[in-house]
Amino acid sequence: MAKRNTGRRASRKRRSAPQPRPQGEQAMADAAPPAATTERPRRDRDAAKPAPRGYRDPGSVGERPQAPWHPLPLSELLILVGAIGTIVGIRRGISHGGPVLIAGLAAVVVGTVEVSLREHLSGYRSHTIMLALLPVIALHSVVVLGLAAVTTVPPIVNVAMLAVDGAIFALLYKLLRARFLDARRERVFAAKR
Repeated sequence: MAKRNTGRRASRKRRSAPQPRPQGEQAMADAAPPAATTERPRRDRDAAKPAPRGYRDPGSVGERPQAPWHPLPLSELLILVGAIGTIVGIRRGISHGGPVLIAGLAAVVVGTVEVSLREHLSGYRSHTIMLALLPVIALHSVVVLGLAAVTTVPPIVNVAMLAVDGAIFALLYKLLRARFLDARRERVFAAKR
């Protein structure tokens, strides 16, 4: 039998051999249902997605508030120096490293409170419990240590101070939470404009 020439020329383009797929991809390709014909092309779907901007805390809204001394990371440096001072103070021991330990802990506390207060008051992230507890702890410590310097502190003073601590904490919590919620509403409203 002779072949009939239909007027078409045979393509001289070389076809590449199909590349073998790894076993995992082959199993996924076999199990995947055929793509729907009404589905948008992949490049359109990928272009519609916003580009990821890194980690975003789910409890925060918008960008982190800038410090008044913005280019200089003063609070972060204070926390770092305080952490180093705390480690040095612990390594030297209480008798020789006591002042360094106290200075290091104070630096860490000041840096942390500054960042927390800035984030809280701007509505970026809530630090209500920590900010309400710090004055309560400071007041309790000053009262008990002040009395201990003068006289022997009876245990009933600590119990009575717990009631005062609870009342002060509840008041501060309520005020700080209301301030945070107001700042958060302002921040969300500004972001929608």
